[in-house]
Amino acid sequence: MLFSSLKGLVKIKIYGKLYDMRKNFEIPNNLSKPPKIGEIVKGKIIGIGRSAVYLDLGFFGTGIIYGKEFFEGKEALKELKIGDSLFAKIIDWGNEEGYIELSISQAGKELAWQQLAQKKEKDEILKIKILDANKGGLLAEISGIPAFLPVSQLSSEHYPRVEGGDQTKILKELRKFVGKTLELKIFDLSQKEGKLILSEKAKEAKKIKKILENYKVGDIVEGEITAILDFGVFLKFPARQSPDDSSRLTDESKENLEGLIHISELDWQLIEDPSEIVKVGEKVKAKIIKISDEKVSLSLKALKKDPWKAFEKKHKIGEIISGEVSKFNPFGVFIKINRKIQGLCHISEFGSQKKMGDTLEIGKKYNFEILSIESAEHRLTLRFKK
Repeated sequence: MLFSSLKGLVKIKIYGKLYDMRKNFEIPNNLSKPPKIGEIVKGKIIGIGRSAVYLDLGFFGTGIIYGKEFFEGKEALKELKIGDSLFAKIIDWGNEEGYIELSISQAGKELAWQQLAQKKEKDEILKIKILDANKGGLLAEISGIPAFLPVSQLSSEHYPRVEGGDQTKILKELRKFVGKTLELKIFDLSQKEGKLILSEKAKEAKKIKKILENYKVGDIVEGEITAILDFGVFLKFPARQSPDDSSRLTDESKENLEGLIHISELDWQLIEDPSEIVKVGEKVKAKIIKISDEKVSLSLKALKKDPWKAFEKKHKIGEIISGEVSKFNPFGVFIKINRKIQGLCHISEFGSQKKMGDTLEIGKKYNFEILSIESAEHRLTLRFKK
């Protein structure tokens, strides 16, 4: 800072600019802390040249957008005129001519990230146009920033129900959304990593969680099988709402909840293909076994008689039973006693993986001794008997 007196008039020079103290001039508290490189500042355009724009930055001097930064921001700058305000990012504090070098393009990205963070914090719903698709999800762009909508974050209505999880068929289904506008929320973002993740199902998450307050684990629901996948099936069932709930869902797709019945919860027997148990469109009853946020896990086998209890009553430890070799694992071999009961013969009974493979053959029956029966955990431990 430089103070001077000219013909009795007190003036002050701050960061290259001269101010007249006669005009009740007050120095701001943060004057000792000028903006740092990388910070966003707001200035007023005071000059426009062929390849440069000059901004009045108040107490801190004059900023300039020129060179590479001018040409990168040329499209945005050509719409502006002297007197217009502009946000810019400081990239150098004072060049050879004393100007503060600025970037409008970098400031735009910085402000875009800030606005996106605010939208996420406010939980805003955004209308986003889908630009492309890959096997993992849908691609979009918000304020020039690439965004990604994973398949897992699609609503149940739009989730690609492809049997066997064929990636080519999934991509074909996802490409149907290209060019369409979806209502989405920001699920996760990181400016440092350049990550912007969107979610469609988050839009209804709060509403669904509210409706799920009317349910509890153990409740029985009845609905329709809507999709069969390799890991399980989806069941759509009518949403139950309390009489005083004013936030009723409006359209048909929102008047239903959808839960997953994992393949292990379809039946007591070992299942390779869920379509062996249920068909799309089939009406079934299922038991709620877990509620986590807006997700519901269901079970069909929980409504069926537990075969393990009958097995424990019928058999005892030390008994010799016959079983069929169904599957080898690093820790042992699975033995199918009947359609719904399977036991494990540990690898320690053979000494090595090779010896186990040499002794037993998939699909053949052998005799085994029962070492333990734990019906509550559905666990049967066996010992190979020659």
